[in-house]
Amino acid sequence: MGQCLGLVQIDQSTVAIKENFGKFSEVLEPGCHFLPWCIGQQIAGYLSLRVKQLDVRCETKTKDNVFVTVVASVQYRALADKASDAFYKLSNTREQIQSYVFDVIRATVPKLNLDDAFEQKNDIAKAVEDELEKAMSAYGYEIVQTLIIDIEPDVHVKRAMNEINAGKLRVAANEKAEAEKILQIKKAEGEAESKYLAGVGIARQRQAIVDGLRDSVLAFSENVPGTTAKDIMDMVLVTQYFDTMKEIGASSKSTSVFIPHGPGAVKDVAAQIRDGLLQANAERKD
Repeated sequence: MGQCLGLVQIDQSTVAIKENFGKFSEVLEPGCHFLPWCIGQQIAGYLSLRVKQLDVRCETKTKDNVFVTVVASVQYRALADKASDAFYKLSNTREQIQSYVFDVIRATVPKLNLDDAFEQKNDIAKAVEDELEKAMSAYGYEIVQTLIIDIEPDVHVKRAMNEINAGKLRVAANEKAEAEKILQIKKAEGEAESKYLAGVGIARQRQAIVDGLRDSVLAFSENVPGTTAKDIMDMVLVTQYFDTMKEIGASSKSTSVFIPHGPGAVKDVAAQIRDGLLQANAERKD
């Protein structure tokens, strides 16, 4: 009914191209418009102002002779003030954009090695965007954003790269195992050296004790005439015994120790120590 009366409704984010007897007249904004068809006014077509996206897959070769497929995503839209150019100058906008994307990618990627292409994705996208912006602005279109969303090497190249990475991982694992082995060896050598030095220290300590006892016996024999070496050793053993008891009693973690008391008991303690030492020496000789 509206068309019969010459009324036309144009939706939001859309413009219409008005012609008068086949000649461009004006661009109609969203809303309701009166176009009396009887005097040759008509709508030649509609143009959306929404942002559109075009994904372009382009196969090319890198500088190191690796075939890759570059996937570019172009977001674009028609400009309202250049709607007539966008409507009349291009018959197929998507193919036109795709041709420019192919041209820029095939001129840029062959200058880069494969690794550089992955690292410089943003530079490739910027080159595509600049070229499209310069070319498409003459046709009434604006390039909103251009992205390189993927770079896919050939299947055989992928397989070879995975094998190389797997080899690197194996080498790294072997080097790690070798390093751990060296650490274990060094640790064992350190422990052996530590035990050896501890043994040397104990031997020197015991030698020092023996030397001290010998000097004590000689000094005591000179100062107290009539004493034998046996008497002096008994006295030294008893003295050490009571020093040990004193240390046990001073320790907060020690338990109760019961020892006999009295002069006779002291003699028994000396005899027991002496007998124990003699028995230990006899067992070592056997």
